[in-house]
Amino acid sequence: MPARSLPPPAKKRKTKGSAGFLESLESDITAAVVGNMSLNLLSDLVNLALEASDAKQMSKAIYSLYRVFVVIISNDKLAPGGGDAAKVVRKWIWERLESYVHLLVGLLQDEEAALRKSALDILFSLLRHLSTSLTKSSPHNQPQFHFSHFKHIARGLLNCPRSPRVGSNASFQGETAPDVREHFVGTWFTVHDDIRWCFLREATFMLSKYSAVDHPNLLGNLLSIMEKLTNFPTEPSELNAWWIEELKKKPPKPRSSKAAVDYVQDEEMSDFEDQGEEDDWRKFFDEEPNAEDMKKAVGIKGRTHQLNFHQSLHSLQAHRAVFTQTWLSFLPYLSSVSTSTNRAFTARALNIMHRGVLPHLTRPILVMDWISACVDFGGTVGLLALNALFILMKDYNLDYPSFYTRLYAFLDRDVLHLKHRARFFRLTEVFLSSTHLPASLLASFVKRLSRLSLTAPPAAIVIIIPFIYNLLKRHPALMVMIHNTHADESFVDSFQPDEVNPNITKAIDSSLWELCSHKHHYESAVSTLARVFEEAFTKPGYSLEDFLDHTYGTLVEAELKRKIKKEPALAMVFVKNSFPLASGEVAEDAARGGLDAVSELWTFG
Repeated sequence: MPARSLPPPAKKRKTKGSAGFLESLESDITAAVVGNMSLNLLSDLVNLALEASDAKQMSKAIYSLYRVFVVIISNDKLAPGGGDAAKVVRKWIWERLESYVHLLVGLLQDEEAALRKSALDILFSLLRHLSTSLTKSSPHNQPQFHFSHFKHIARGLLNCPRSPRVGSNASFQGETAPDVREHFVGTWFTVHDDIRWCFLREATFMLSKYSAVDHPNLLGNLLSIMEKLTNFPTEPSELNAWWIEELKKKPPKPRSSKAAVDYVQDEEMSDFEDQGEEDDWRKFFDEEPNAEDMKKAVGIKGRTHQLNFHQSLHSLQAHRAVFTQTWLSFLPYLSSVSTSTNRAFTARALNIMHRGVLPHLTRPILVMDWISACVDFGGTVGLLALNALFILMKDYNLDYPSFYTRLYAFLDRDVLHLKHRARFFRLTEVFLSSTHLPASLLASFVKRLSRLSLTAPPAAIVIIIPFIYNLLKRHPALMVMIHNTHADESFVDSFQPDEVNPNITKAIDSSLWELCSHKHHYESAVSTLARVFEEAFTKPGYSLEDFLDHTYGTLVEAELKRKIKKEPALAMVFVKNSFPLASGEVAEDAARGGLDAVSELWTFG
């Protein structure tokens, strides 16, 4: 058997950065922590991770550091107390931990997907260990949350610093990596009540601290996370999931006066809790509880601005308050500068406003001014803003007299050609569904749509006709527009198309002659639908959803598939010239070869 050219495994050289070297370094540091010896090797391990360029090597390094820091935290090396020497060592360890955390935050933007996910998992695991350590060192073991560490996580998710790994060429350009966002939302943000509360609070702070000019992706990153929050708690009993296990402990009841002891050891949170009653923003979101709410409440009761951090986490009103503050801080940034990006963000925010935001605000009326301003944008943004306004009027008793005037202004020829046409008719059907609306107002909408149908594409006309038919059935007072027994040959259309107020257009005295003209439309689907107004109104109303998705393509496809019951008439005699010459003068011109242009085009054979 030939001699081995390599040394045996036990004698292999452990080069710097190899797996064996990392394991040896980790083992030595762990032993030093347990034996209260020097931790200088920790600096070598941190530097090794900072200098790693290979993704595989980086993954091994960050997990080695994670295990080392868990041992350090578990052995109370970061706990306050001790003499001057202990404080110096603790400060030195904190500096190494900060370098490690900054590395993990940067890796959230790395091009390697496995590193991004591992970095986020480690950051949240460290948050749990640090918070537990903080709880142990607090007076009476009061539950704590390590806000200083959580700030770094929020910064990584919203500001998205570049990956520090050499050789990483990620192209996220400051936007949160989609897999990181989904992992954060699905694992923590929509699951754990403490993480959601703290993230919303930190996001509000970042909106006030960072400029949208210096951090252009801050708004988009925050909106991408906020719009995925679809399970916001609606009952106190739903506050039952905690990432920091100590926080599930039921807090003491709120005191009538300001608590003397602040349970949070974070400097900023202490300032947040110690604000005077006169300038405490949480006071603005307090509401007088009614008797029904008091009967259903099973969590912490009391004024939001009088609760400490632990009590706030167990108070549904406090969760709604921090949610409201985040949205009120976020929305003004969208309308501060009118750009295409901001308009897109505004449309996304309005798209979830009625179902994902308004029901969870402490006072939904607070966003009325911003929504009203969005109506002026027109287009999709204005339509979505009208929908949010309608919800405020219907569910929250907002008084907005000019709502239907603003809606009437959207009825122009553009709305029948744009991509949001289907959404416009869905919402308009809801807006006009009330039987308490005056007939003069409804007649204006019906007449304006009827007039617009004259220049509308067939796909829009097949929406307008069922829409008007349903309105006529729902509001019998409008039947006079298609069946006026007092009209004669001298009838003059009294409709005023240039009037902006739908209440005074005199449409109720007009007729829907435009719909009658569609009986002779070239598109068979339109002409067939238009004849419904000649029949008795005994049919049930149309389901508008069956007509909203029609396009030229679907209409042509339906026409091609339609079975022909009777063959169309065809001319069987061949005609060489479809336009025979009519006068002798022109005949002489033809003899000289001077046919007119039309005859030349229509000459066959």
